[in-house]
Amino acid sequence: MTPILLYGFPSGTSMGLVAALEWLGQPYRLCRVDMLGEMRDPSYARINARHETPVLITDEGRPLTETMAIAAYLEARDADLRISFDPRSPEADRMHQLMGFLNTGFTGAFTPLWVALELEQPDPDYQAALRRFGRGAVLERHDKLEAMVGEGRYLVGEHPTLADALLAGVARWLEYHEVADIGRWPRLQAIRARVEADPAILFATELENGGSPAGSAAFQGQVPLREVIEQFGA
Repeated sequence: MTPILLYGFPSGTSMGLVAALEWLGQPYRLCRVDMLGEMRDPSYARINARHETPVLITDEGRPLTETMAIAAYLEARDADLRISFDPRSPEADRMHQLMGFLNTGFTGAFTPLWVALELEQPDPDYQAALRRFGRGAVLERHDKLEAMVGEGRYLVGEHPTLADALLAGVARWLEYHEVADIGRWPRLQAIRARVEADPAILFATELENGGSPAGSAAFQGQVPLREVIEQFGA
């Protein structure tokens, strides 16, 4: 069957995986999930008991959760090396290193800011402390990533890869939470500008925002969440 990626909005990390599927060029379908509403419904636990996105329904009909696991699934099927590298190459090691950093400390640094934003009962002192801590952590992680990236056009090499897909899903949170201007990190700024201007990223972002862009021939349309849960939920 054709794999189905469940991606979240607003501003989900999974946006980058949508772009990665476009870059990969193999048939896929999508399922748009409201993370503030339907993802919290008890029925969603049949797809992911942790009530999170992304989730990939594999070509065997199995729900696969966690960004790094989904990225590994896509990499294993990237025979033409469109989004990855030879698995024994230094470039592959470098890509995995950056993906690991992006999916752990870099993404996690934003957690206090999301907690402050989504707190159900207002608590100004607590929220101010969370934002102060979160901003400091985000700045520090950006400093570290700026020191890690080289002078290439993308995070690794001269074409966008899974590492750039993960960056695209998370990096925009810098502006969303009004932490700092990306110009503070010139190498990251240049990479982000290239990635965010890529047609696959523009396609994924428009979908996330509720639009209906055409996409590539690989995109086989969207599936309602209810149907995904009914067909593939445990």
